[in-house]
Amino acid sequence: MKKVTIQPGICGLITSVTAEKKARKEVQVTVKSACQHIHKFNEVMGDTFNPYDVCLTKISEGPFYEYAKNNLPPHASCPFLCGLITCIEVECGLALPKDAYIKFEEE
Repeated sequence: MKKVTIQPGICGLITSVTAEKKARKEVQVTVKSACQHIHKFNEVMGDTFNPYDVCLTKISEGPFYEYAKNNLPPHASCPFLCGLITCIEVECGLALPKDAYIKFEEE
């Protein structure tokens, strides 16, 4: 089982994602968030997915991006989808675990 914490930035609405591989083509995902839009993810999408269908797609394609288009506020830089997909990728052996972040540098 893999778990990630997504620190979104200025809104401060932290999200946690847990992914647990159940079979070769089945992963169970739990999303908990202080964001009212993301909080509804499991309610709307369910909790079991084929990792190949959700991870091996182009950006803006696949079921998670459809969810985002219809349910997330117009905030294109929200890191939720990236964190969600990365958690699933690592749990299912489609990627290696490595922290990713955006860091503002002093000029």
